[in-house]
Amino acid sequence: MAGAIIVDGYLLFFKKQTTNTKVSTSASANSTMKDGTYTGAATSTAWGDVQVKMTVANGKITSITVLKHPTEGKSVQINAEALPIYKKEAIAAQSAKIQQVSGATETYKGFTGSLQSAITQAEEAS
Repeated sequence: MAGAIIVDGYLLFFKKQTTNTKVSTSASANSTMKDGTYTGAATSTAWGDVQVKMTVANGKITSITVLKHPTEGKSVQINAEALPIYKKEAIAAQSAKIQQVSGATETYKGFTGSLQSAITQAEEAS
């Protein structure tokens, strides 16, 4: 029981540190993006290309639309589960630096690659 309490305490402390890091990252990321809509480069994965479009308003990412993603075989189920999570986390983090969903490595690579391309365009436009 004492071991469980120690582990819970450690995880609580670690989670707080992660959250604080995200807050500071988002503050620096959103201050340099110009308002507009940006389409990221299509990013190749082992199962097909992933491409996103993001909208920036008041210097913040307000929406992300997935324009292209693999649509065959097991990719359908994986993308249906992972892409909404990736979109939500990226908007919350105001960054392409997000957590990977277990089992969705290729989708993660494609999503974050295309999103970073869009973010870079928004930063260079400002």
